[in-house]
Amino acid sequence: MRAILVVNPQATSTTAGGRDVLAHALASQVKLDVVETDYRGHALAVARSAARDGYDLVVAHGGDGTVNEVVNGLLADSAGAPGRSGSVPMLGVVPGGSANVFARAIGLPADPVEATHQVLTALETERTRRIGLGLADGHWFTFNAGLGWDADVVGRVAKRRGKQTSASLYLRAAVRSYFRPPLGRPALTVRIPGEEPAEAVTAFVSNTDPWTYLGERPVHLNPGCSFETGLGLFALNGLRLPTVFTHVRQALLTESDQHGRRLLRRDDVPLIRIDAAEPVNFQVDGDLVGQRTRVEFQSVPDALTVVA
Repeated sequence: MRAILVVNPQATSTTAGGRDVLAHALASQVKLDVVETDYRGHALAVARSAARDGYDLVVAHGGDGTVNEVVNGLLADSAGAPGRSGSVPMLGVVPGGSANVFARAIGLPADPVEATHQVLTALETERTRRIGLGLADGHWFTFNAGLGWDADVVGRVAKRRGKQTSASLYLRAAVRSYFRPPLGRPALTVRIPGEEPAEAVTAFVSNTDPWTYLGERPVHLNPGCSFETGLGLFALNGLRLPTVFTHVRQALLTESDQHGRRLLRRDDVPLIRIDAAEPVNFQVDGDLVGQRTRVEFQSVPDALTVVA
């Protein structure tokens, strides 16, 4: 089996020693190449080349941004067609970031050494799973994408690159973005096939649940959403403080069932389109993509094979 280990040396919890241990362990089971990324988009380029060169496995060691780049590289030539993505390399993940949402969602421990052991065991026993992904405006996402407030938060955090990300940093960015939205609060129109259009001011589209973590605490928006279902939609048509507090409290409950008169929530949706009256921030897997006035979100079942 030919494999590539893609390491982001700038990720929060990656170290040279950890990289070497991981590489040595993987090399005992596969024919391994190791690449360290040194610019934005490098992991995508490596994964795309690996898919074209017929590699069997690509292991991403870094945070959710690294994983997202690798996924987009693996599926770069699939044109969004599920049938064409079956020939791409398998994906392995060893968490190395601060949140590691995707790694946790597929059942990997947060500790890189423990996660490495689990990946190696999965390789030895040929334990894999097929997962569905989301596709939005040409960008694949593994766990979440959004327009509005959450993307504003991501944008604020992105400006602090070089500063270690943490739950407190995201909380501060959320508060600032709430009271001083960088692009205001343009109206969003949410369109789901077979339903009447609905108005919103912020929208989250999830591919699994939990959507993210507040430290060790999972944040639930769409409990009925998973890698085996369609997309989950969580959109609010108002952001007054009582509304925000209500849904933050619900999101942090273990048995969350989000509901409220300001909330539009759907689970297992194949297609969602969101139009904005003015450009709004757009994020994918916690990475700011840019500004958009229209994004179509598509669920792609069985898009990728994961070693976990």
